[in-house]
Amino acid sequence: MLIEKKTSTTSRFDVKKIVVIGLLSALTIVLSLTPLGFIPIPPINPTIMHIPVIIGAILEGPLVGAMLGLIFGITSFFKAIMQPTLVTFPFLNPLVSVLPRVIIGFASYYAYNLLKFKSQPLRIGIGVFIGSITNTIGVLGAIYLIYLERYAEAVGLSPSATGLAILGVVFTNGLPEAIVSVLICIPVIQMLKKMRK
Repeated sequence: MLIEKKTSTTSRFDVKKIVVIGLLSALTIVLSLTPLGFIPIPPINPTIMHIPVIIGAILEGPLVGAMLGLIFGITSFFKAIMQPTLVTFPFLNPLVSVLPRVIIGFASYYAYNLLKFKSQPLRIGIGVFIGSITNTIGVLGAIYLIYLERYAEAVGLSPSATGLAILGVVFTNGLPEAIVSVLICIPVIQMLKKMRK
């Protein structure tokens, strides 16, 4: 009898995670393939495409976050194929388009769970911030390490100037994206946690 009950609970647990992955994957795909994934705040356009990955990781664990990151990365990869530009070629490499997005789930989950603050909003905010910055630094760092010279040629700058430009994007786009992500995710995650109870 106890074995049956445990199996039933485990099945529901697994089904719940699959449902969460399905719903947040659909949201990730919609955000990635439409203009909805960007918030027009001049002079930058911060992206919110990584937000479902972070939400899934904090609510359901690092493996769910990694799965959602994989979906996010695959959509980036296919978008680079379907809508190529002079500077989308790095995203044809899964080390640029996929791997950093998978790491978002682990970074968000462990940043949130290793903190022992009593304040849930603070813990969530830090987890979200770390996840968002992981996306920015992971993608731009991979472009810098793997494609600096080719990328510099594509944008018409020297490698050193391109390196500085990439670093600049971390601050001009990465930080605002992280702040926007925190502002969106704190109330959403808190609401979803209350609904689960």
